[in-house]
Amino acid sequence: MRAIRGAIDVAENTREEIAAATCSLLTAIAERNDLVPEDVVSMFFTLTPDLNAAFPAWAARQIGWDVPMLDMQEIAVPGALPRCLRVLIHARGADPARHVYLGAARSLRPDLEER
Repeated sequence: MRAIRGAIDVAENTREEIAAATCSLLTAIAERNDLVPEDVVSMFFTLTPDLNAAFPAWAARQIGWDVPMLDMQEIAVPGALPRCLRVLIHARGADPARHVYLGAARSLRPDLEER
């Protein structure tokens, strides 16, 4: 079992932008980790309080990720990255997790940047 983290900033608080960001993030995580939905046990999404126009789990299901998912709101920390969508994926497999941070969310974990 491995836990894979990821984050991306969302351009606007709209259903379309949240869905696009969700799909981009999941696609990048899947590619970087050779991951298929059948390997996934569960996924947890969080959104900063300024994102409430859509559920990331809805967008994930639209592209074939039919696994147990939960959407939650991040706590409102002053100075935190705005319009940020995060995911934690629990997946089967022994390979090391390759975390993915896209766009402005790269600033959250520069120590995890792929070289």
